[in-house]
Amino acid sequence: MEKESLIKRYLVFILGLYFLAMGIVLIVHSALGTTPISSTNYVLSLNTPLTLGTWTFITNMLMVLIQLWLIRGRYGTRKDVVEILLQIPLSFVFSAFIDLNMWLTSELHTTGYLMSIGVLLMGCLVQSVGVVFEIKPKVAMMSAEGTVKYLSRRLHKEFGNVKVGFDVTLVLIAVLLSLGFTRSIEGVREGSVVAALITGYIVNFLNHKIMTRKMLYRLMPVRILHK
Repeated sequence: MEKESLIKRYLVFILGLYFLAMGIVLIVHSALGTTPISSTNYVLSLNTPLTLGTWTFITNMLMVLIQLWLIRGRYGTRKDVVEILLQIPLSFVFSAFIDLNMWLTSELHTTGYLMSIGVLLMGCLVQSVGVVFEIKPKVAMMSAEGTVKYLSRRLHKEFGNVKVGFDVTLVLIAVLLSLGFTRSIEGVREGSVVAALITGYIVNFLNHKIMTRKMLYRLMPVRILHK
């Protein structure tokens, strides 16, 4: 039963990856920018033959290498190594979901600013649903969050503070890359700021008010989630 429970928890986690990927894709289609975590990948996808999903996988693999470097010596355990290596197949699945959803929504084009706002907000909501499904099973962590986790451990800083610095750094890299490629800023607009500001609040609301454990227990076997 424990093995069955673990499999089901991973299935919930992968469902979360799908929603997260769809949310990112919708925000991209809003034409108002993209999320901080995807900003660099999006700029690279606009200016190279590689897709957004492919660049997402490449950057995630770079983050895996960074994490393995961060946990050297007394800063990591064998469990940490396993957790980091698990990110490789999960990153592949997540990246494939991004390209799949880009293909499924290829006909989605906004025709005005109000529609762009609507698609942006829908993307933030879908992305938040994905985050909740990711954190509920407590089975894995994606590369970006893992990098922040081990960086905060190495620097002896709070996770939240390091997360802010990490996101800002990714956005700055995206801006510099965009200026280098086109001498203009692509992929970073007001939508990026909106997504960064409201997603956390939506996640908290869904996590505590809507997608509670009691509600999830009604939708799936109790053993899927940790008590």
